[in-house]
Amino acid sequence: MIDFILWVLQNIALAPYHLFIAITNPGAWLNWANPESVMRFIYYGASVEFFFVIFTTFIVITALGMAWKREILWSGVRILEGFANVVGRTAAWAGFLMVMIQVMIVFLQRIFRVSEIQLGPLGTALTYDLSWWAEGLKFWNAIVVCLCVSYTFVQGGHVRVDLVYSAVKFRTKKMIDMFGCLFFMIPAITITYLYAWFFMWRHLMTPSVTSTSELDRMLMQSRIFRWNVETIGFSPNGFNAYFLFKVLIVLFCAMVFLQAVAFFWRSYLEWREGEASENKYLDRDVLGDEAEDLEHAIHSGST
Repeated sequence: MIDFILWVLQNIALAPYHLFIAITNPGAWLNWANPESVMRFIYYGASVEFFFVIFTTFIVITALGMAWKREILWSGVRILEGFANVVGRTAAWAGFLMVMIQVMIVFLQRIFRVSEIQLGPLGTALTYDLSWWAEGLKFWNAIVVCLCVSYTFVQGGHVRVDLVYSAVKFRTKKMIDMFGCLFFMIPAITITYLYAWFFMWRHLMTPSVTSTSELDRMLMQSRIFRWNVETIGFSPNGFNAYFLFKVLIVLFCAMVFLQAVAFFWRSYLEWREGEASENKYLDRDVLGDEAEDLEHAIHSGST
């Protein structure tokens, strides 16, 4: 246990150094014309060093907000929740596109007996079979799920099983929220990200890399590096951009992690300032009087 604590403290102490090296040497990991830079980017994208840079940044900002000025944390909450709302409200349009594409498929296939759709001006049109559009509906649905997850959290739209929470006092609720962020939400999404990161890259390039690959070995493998983006579908004329689903998983992890940080800060601030600060700066959608009354009745019934 002592060795683990020392290891954590050592990595926290080294985090500013690793961040400085990364910022001052961008060509070592951003020059993707060089295969070695790509391999460094892949390795450090899910490395211990990267985790502790993020973790140390979180600790420093949290400590400053707790010990010096709470407005630092409120600013962080507003920025992260605002980012979640902007991304979510934009990505939500994918649901509308999904419905419209489904309607288009039904009309073209069942009524006009069309087997393919062309997009673009004559002579340069992109032609896709209707089965490509039909299978692609899963992609639009995945956009809604992965990119609207934090937005739904901010809007209070996620279902939560409540056995104790509603019966305890306000400050106890906030302590439960903070505990959940630190010991459930952040660790779970961090582990998911570690697997999703390398899972994504295995479908974008060769040779294959794993979470156990060492940097030296990956740099040696860079000699045979080549892009190999997955374009194989489940059917001959079906949707063939399944690598985008792997990218969305990584983005999902990033969105949830940022929301966990924002929710921890909000829970602490509301715990510190009391009930008067509940939902402070919270930007929730206004649905209209009747819809608001219905939503309130639904939430009241669920608790």
